[in-house]
Amino acid sequence: MRRKDRVNHFITYFTTHSPQARTELEYSNPYELLVAVILSAQCTDKRINKVTPDLFQAFPTPQALAVSHFDEVFPYIKSVSYPNNKTKHLIGMARMLVDEFGGQVPEDLKDLQKLPGVGRKTANVVASVIYDQPAMAVDTHVFRVSKRLGLVNQNSKTPLEVEKQLVRQIPEEYISVAHHWLILHGRYICVARSPKCDQCRLTDFCRYFEKHGV
Repeated sequence: MRRKDRVNHFITYFTTHSPQARTELEYSNPYELLVAVILSAQCTDKRINKVTPDLFQAFPTPQALAVSHFDEVFPYIKSVSYPNNKTKHLIGMARMLVDEFGGQVPEDLKDLQKLPGVGRKTANVVASVIYDQPAMAVDTHVFRVSKRLGLVNQNSKTPLEVEKQLVRQIPEEYISVAHHWLILHGRYICVARSPKCDQCRLTDFCRYFEKHGV
């Protein structure tokens, strides 16, 4: 099956069965999403959703976080991965938001990536979720699932390679939601070690299933 056909089948399935897929991170404004995504690096959304309510209550705005100190923020996020670095990133991010962006989360990807703790993946998530831009954030789930389904070249080595191919293959109007389709499918069905092919509805066009079966 051609890659174009696999992409079409992928879009057809998810637009039918999960047209409104969204992030599982809990937030109420762009600032909160940015904080949550920074914290979620190499950590589960479930864990992040446990710590952010108290964190947001203590630091409800970029201005509040910007004037905080390490010892004030750290206790709220000590249970997440790499809490020392993430505490520094959050405070630095808030200060830059206040000093350079008027306390507003920028829309531009280059501006987002200037913020401490914000790499290309995080910037793409924020641009996609908040500003509905056709940005494809490639995490481990997206990287794995897109290759298994055959949506991208099997020899792709980096997240950037996969990102560029997905953006090129998927129609622009579906790129932001396709990011969530791939993440959720990888999180619950196409898991890393033992993919649940017997529960998957995508086996008709999945390259991994063609080779390995159940």
